[in-house]
Amino acid sequence: MSPSYVRSFSEGCLRPPTVIGQFHTLFFGSVRMFFLGVLGFAVYGNEALHFTCDPDKREVNLFCYNQFRPITPQVFWALQLVIVLVPGAFFHLYAACKSIKEEDNLQKSFYTGFYIFSVFLRIILEAVAFWLQIQLFGFKVNAIYMCNMGALEKKFNVTRCMVPEHFEKTIFLIAMYTFTVITVFLCVAEIFEITCRRLGFFKTQ
Repeated sequence: MSPSYVRSFSEGCLRPPTVIGQFHTLFFGSVRMFFLGVLGFAVYGNEALHFTCDPDKREVNLFCYNQFRPITPQVFWALQLVIVLVPGAFFHLYAACKSIKEEDNLQKSFYTGFYIFSVFLRIILEAVAFWLQIQLFGFKVNAIYMCNMGALEKKFNVTRCMVPEHFEKTIFLIAMYTFTVITVFLCVAEIFEITCRRLGFFKTQ
């Protein structure tokens, strides 16, 4: 691999062509991933072990926890981060393969349209993830979860389960919703910045 190709890849792939895009990458890569990787593990890491029901039996606890968490929040948010990164990664990979210079990204109509499409796609993916998060987790984690145990053929079909650290999980949910809103706002602002550059209001980098 030639040095010129490596240099082109590092400039086109690692650095977005807009100021807001560069801030989005910093926010997305540093704050959001750190928050999920470090604090997410602290809040949700031992949830399954401390999730207890009445009666406190392993079979009941496991069944009800799987009902309470069809997908663990860490896995859902990790998938969200990866999927949202895909459109931008495709654009930067294409730019690197075509040896497109950073200053050309917003000067040629095709490249600009391709990049705007990738940003729009990020917005759509974030919106879908936002809706799915509401369907899966809601906005609040209650201290008590009523589990339907009819499938286990128990005498009592509904049992009470204790959700550990429910208040911390509620705060974490709100924070993840906030991060999604911020990233969508940054994507919209980036499209606005690109439009202003194309119209000549801002000088292209």
